[in-house]
Amino acid sequence: MAKTGTTTQGLRAAIERSGYYPALVAEAVEASVGGEPVVSYLVHQETTFDSNEVRRHVTVLVLTGTRFIVSHTDEQAADGTSPSPYATTSTESVKLQRISSVVLSRVVANPESYTPGTLPREVVLTIGWGAVNRLDLEPAACGDPNCEADHGYTGSSTADDLSLRVSEAGDGPDSVRQTLSFAQSLSEATAETPDTGR
Repeated sequence: MAKTGTTTQGLRAAIERSGYYPALVAEAVEASVGGEPVVSYLVHQETTFDSNEVRRHVTVLVLTGTRFIVSHTDEQAADGTSPSPYATTSTESVKLQRISSVVLSRVVANPESYTPGTLPREVVLTIGWGAVNRLDLEPAACGDPNCEADHGYTGSSTADDLSLRVSEAGDGPDSVRQTLSFAQSLSEATAETPDTGR
C-alpha cells in the first residue's frame, strides 16, 4: 500500500494508515526530517515470502526542499540473537545534489493501443546516489569463434541504491499513481538542484 502527499501531518497519517509499527516508523522518519517542510512523500508497505515465513516491511520516502530521506523497517522472527520477534529501522538522509539518477520504468499492457494518460500496470522506481553500485562482469570475447585467448572481462556498473516496485494488481491503482507523482516530484527537485560537485 503506497500513500503520498505533501505535509508533515499527512506523512504521519499515511504511516499510521499503513498499520506497520506506526509509532516506531513515524519516530524514525520524523527524527530524520527534523523541522524541514515536507515537499512530497511515499509510504509503501510490502509483504514477502521467505522460505516458510511471511515477512512484512515498509519503505518511507520523503522529499524536503534540500534532502531525500529513505526509511526502511523490517520485522524479524525470534532467532539466535533475540528470543522475541524484533524490528529493524534504518533511515538515510541524502542531499538532493547527490542524487545521480531517478529511473522510472513503466509496464503497460497492449502498447499498440496505448492512450496517453493510461495508468501503467506496474512501475519500478530506482533511485541512485552512489551509496550502492552493482557491478556485472562477464568474460570478454573477440569475434573469432576459435580464439582461446584470455581477453579479460567486460561489464557495467549500475547505481542501485533503492528500487521500489509497485503494481496495480498487488498494490492498487492509487499506489501506482502515487508512485508516479513522487517520482515526478523527485525528478523535478533534482533537476532544480545545482550540482556543487559534492
